[in-house]
Amino acid sequence: VQLQASGGGLVQAGGSLRLSCAASGGIFSNYRMGWFRQAPGKGREFVGGIRWSGGRTVYADPAKGRFTVSRDDAKPIVYLQMNSLKPEDTAVYYCAASVDSDYEMEYWGKGTLVTVSS
Repeated sequence: VQLQASGGGLVQAGGSLRLSCAASGGIFSNYRMGWFRQAPGKGREFVGGIRWSGGRTVYADPAKGRFTVSRDDAKPIVYLQMNSLKPEDTAVYYCAASVDSDYEMEYWGKGTLVTVSS
């Protein structure tokens, strides 16, 4: 399984970004996909995720109401739409995949840096 995140960049507070995670090498209809982030000097934390089959989503509290995880069945790609960004959202964002857990992932992609300026 290979995962490649993209779409990071510099954005002002209040702005939006959409991250993409291109997935390959697996039958992703069986997978749960997640987005995680690691801010400077902090540990990695769960942001949100989606079950490929059925599309059920889960979110960490900081993401609720601002971030949306979605998928494109045809490609396959998972997206993280981030709105109303705050400086504290600044982090390296990673996408990850698991066969049987929303939070404990077996496969990880390289991260993409999101910087939110105040």
